[in-house]
Amino acid sequence: MPRAQRAPVRPSADAQDTVKRLILYVGKGGVGKTTMAAATAVRAAELGHRTLVVSTDLAHSLGDVFDLQLEATPRELAPNLFAQEINVLEEIRESWGSVQSQFSEFLQKEGMSQIQADELAVLPGMEEVAALVQIERHGRLGRYDCLIIDAAPTGETIRLLSLPESFQWYADRMREWRSRLRRITGPLFSTLLPTMNVIDVLSDLADRIKRLRQALVDPQRSSYRIVLTPEKTVLREAQRAETYLNLFDYPVDSVYVNRILSHEDTLGSHLDALVDRQERVMAEVGAAFGVLPRFPVPLVADEPIGVERLSHLARLVFADRDPTEILHQGRTQSIEPIKDGYLLRMPMPNVEVQRLELGKRGDELYIDIGSFRREMALPLVLSDFEPGVARLQNGFLEIPFIRGEERT
Repeated sequence: MPRAQRAPVRPSADAQDTVKRLILYVGKGGVGKTTMAAATAVRAAELGHRTLVVSTDLAHSLGDVFDLQLEATPRELAPNLFAQEINVLEEIRESWGSVQSQFSEFLQKEGMSQIQADELAVLPGMEEVAALVQIERHGRLGRYDCLIIDAAPTGETIRLLSLPESFQWYADRMREWRSRLRRITGPLFSTLLPTMNVIDVLSDLADRIKRLRQALVDPQRSSYRIVLTPEKTVLREAQRAETYLNLFDYPVDSVYVNRILSHEDTLGSHLDALVDRQERVMAEVGAAFGVLPRFPVPLVADEPIGVERLSHLARLVFADRDPTEILHQGRTQSIEPIKDGYLLRMPMPNVEVQRLELGKRGDELYIDIGSFRREMALPLVLSDFEPGVARLQNGFLEIPFIRGEERT
């Protein structure tokens, strides 16, 4: 496995007011994101970083990993170590509750039942907004050196991370609507509409989420770490996570393959077969995430619950490394619009283009180089396009995607 590309944590100019480091663990449900986030937080705290680990998963299990009851406010677990499980309902009440009742009353006056009005008064995506607002608040106040996020399963996390763009668009449209309404109706009538407070709250939330977005895409502050287990179906979802994180400019810096067995751990043919299968999938993991540092996470005999066992697991994974370091810099792939389609670029040095063959089935791209095959998940935007003639340019593989009928 390639060694991690170490880089010092270089805070931005306003670092005195903000958290210096944001680390988000992402992946399929049940692969061990919570354990890795907690173990990383424990090790970071041991190395002197004032660290907060936060869960954004509605099915909170962070407290279970620490074997403690966590709440909606940070709890100190050890020197420099704090943990929190975000209560999205409480955050919604704090951020949105001041206008929710007014909005509901307005809808009821328009003829809706109370149940319908109360339901519509909570905007779609408010759960994700609540999680983002909490992260933004911690980042802005700068009480911690390192903020580690135990994220929800992949689909929910991608929706959470794509929210800043869509929410900003929605808030901008609402501002424009208010401006036009005031010009048409005059200031007196406009101030009588209860939904004006809604727009004010939305604008404030949009501004805060915009600031967070700037931090989340800053490779000097934020890192996204993909957790998976050595199973083909889990690997496919991890590849999709990498694709979508790159699509939204979120910097991925490492991959963690959890619950690894070795032949030394086995005592029978069944477990030997399991190890052989894991080794085959590990080879695929290496092909799928070639430029990213990969960390095998061993399956330990004692379940990693509690600060002491989490510390032991972190040392097995990171050895003498500081887990808050930036472990890789540079995008692992990019998708850019071109005439009649898109261009996919990914680092692939030392490859002979004559040995390269491409294939596509649905949202899967197959890259064959001799006897080596890389399978990667494509975003939905490319589902109606076919790969064209690839080329190697300065160590990057460039694949144009154009519509099928335009290739003939």
